[in-house]
Amino acid sequence: MCCGAGVLVRRQARAVGRRVEAGYRGPMCRNIRTLHNFEPPATGSEVHAAALQYVRKVSGTSAPSQANSEAFEEAVAAVAHATQHLLDALITVAPPKNREVEAAKARARAEARYA
Repeated sequence: MCCGAGVLVRRQARAVGRRVEAGYRGPMCRNIRTLHNFEPPATGSEVHAAALQYVRKVSGTSAPSQANSEAFEEAVAAVAHATQHLLDALITVAPPKNREVEAAKARARAEARYA
């Protein structure tokens, strides 16, 4: 993490009463879904969609101005490339998750939350 992001994560954790170590732990954008360890594996379009959501969140805009569109698209491509590289390099001994089963679990959680 850079640019004080670790401080932000620790502040957010304190706000909800949890202790978080510095590093990659902490709240994650709900729109960015886990892509690792699914059968079938994540597609290129899923990786691109996650990269797009990340760049939108970081930049604070969903539609960049014409002056920033090239930088925005370059950032999406770079994040997608890094994400694909990460997914290809990750190793796990856990059995792959089923997308339909995980989606059903998410729907059940949402139903309980909004009931």
